[in-house]
Amino acid sequence: MAKPKTLKAEERARTGSGVLKQMRREGLIPSVIYGGGSENQNVKVDSKTFTDMLNHAVSDSILVNLEVEGGKAQLAFLQDVQHDRLTNEILHVDFLAVDEKTEITANLPLELDGEPSGVKAGGLLEQMLHTLEVRCLPKDLPEQIETDVTSLEIGDALNVGDINFPEGVAPTLSDDIVVALCAKTRVAASEEQEGEEEGEGDTPAEPEVTSEKSNDE
Repeated sequence: MAKPKTLKAEERARTGSGVLKQMRREGLIPSVIYGGGSENQNVKVDSKTFTDMLNHAVSDSILVNLEVEGGKAQLAFLQDVQHDRLTNEILHVDFLAVDEKTEITANLPLELDGEPSGVKAGGLLEQMLHTLEVRCLPKDLPEQIETDVTSLEIGDALNVGDINFPEGVAPTLSDDIVVALCAKTRVAASEEQEGEEEGEGDTPAEPEVTSEKSNDE
């Protein structure tokens, strides 16, 4: 299960865009903590510390122990990170205050383990979904979803319903959604088609029967 990261935060007053820009120049990211039955709390976190945390995380679905200066630590879920479209600079971060009974929705990486039997036979594994959205309690949040694909033969598909999710974790997608499939390679499919066409061409043609009238008639 994913272990909460520790992140220090400081309270900040509601301010205009000019002050927020100055805050970012000073290496701080304006943030807000909402939910949990309390009023929204405006805070700021260190840009370098937060960026390092993101870079070392498997996904952006992160549980955080926010240590707000002058207050008690608050368990929170990283809900949203806003980036500048041109520079990719982090502009703002939203944290959702949670407790052990708060159900959260997370988008997690999907890892396919093993080499399918169909690939060994010349097929190709095509992964349709690389992330999966799941629901769970904070204590049950995994870092990623893993599933074994070694039994897939050529023509087989892996659906959401085929995945064994960790206890307490449920997908938000329906069971019939295709996650991955083991398909024939284009070369193999082309060779098979050519073989079928050649097989049809090998069928001996029926002799042409002609009827000629005798000149004696």
